[in-house]
Amino acid sequence: MKIICVGRNYTEHITELKNEKPEHPVLFCKPDTAIILKNQPFFVPDFSNNVHYEVEILVKIKKVGKHIQEKFASKYYDEIGLGVDFTARDLQQELKEKGLPWEKAKSFDGSALIGRKWIDKNDFKTVDNIGFSLQKNDKIVQSSNSSYMLWKIDALIAYISTYFTLKIGDIIFTGTPNGVGKLAPEDNLKGFIGKQEIFNINIK
Repeated sequence: MKIICVGRNYTEHITELKNEKPEHPVLFCKPDTAIILKNQPFFVPDFSNNVHYEVEILVKIKKVGKHIQEKFASKYYDEIGLGVDFTARDLQQELKEKGLPWEKAKSFDGSALIGRKWIDKNDFKTVDNIGFSLQKNDKIVQSSNSSYMLWKIDALIAYISTYFTLKIGDIIFTGTPNGVGKLAPEDNLKGFIGKQEIFNINIK
């Protein structure tokens, strides 16, 4: 399986990081070694002094697809999840300034939290109106809705499949809203879709 991530998919997050609004979805990948193992904490890596949390709605692919038309994209997934794209922001900024790829800042071991619970998409009236939030130490730090995505889920699947064949079990991170911030050891993160707790992880 592979993890395909979308950057700059919420206007307010683009603004808070002083980035330019992209003409097309910004894509990058994480290897399977980025996935945090079940019941494990997130360990702040030694190579960064500014690791940020970025909560994101996830989509799990259920069948193989290539060059998927947007009108058929909904047939390629049944489950919606929530996760965190952990980002070494200081390292990312350094790489961006040099015009280099982001992988070291975005795809390091343990940089992808995938929530333990998945929700059937049919439990939502529409996947284009899903509320979600992140609490850091029991205080809400990120709260948004999939309706604010610049590119909605089905449009992302169509676009991604133009470049990458989607396979069973692949996971798409659909982008983070504003409110990202720095983590420190002993912090705790809880993620919610609506009022359902999807993950609870400690930072070490």
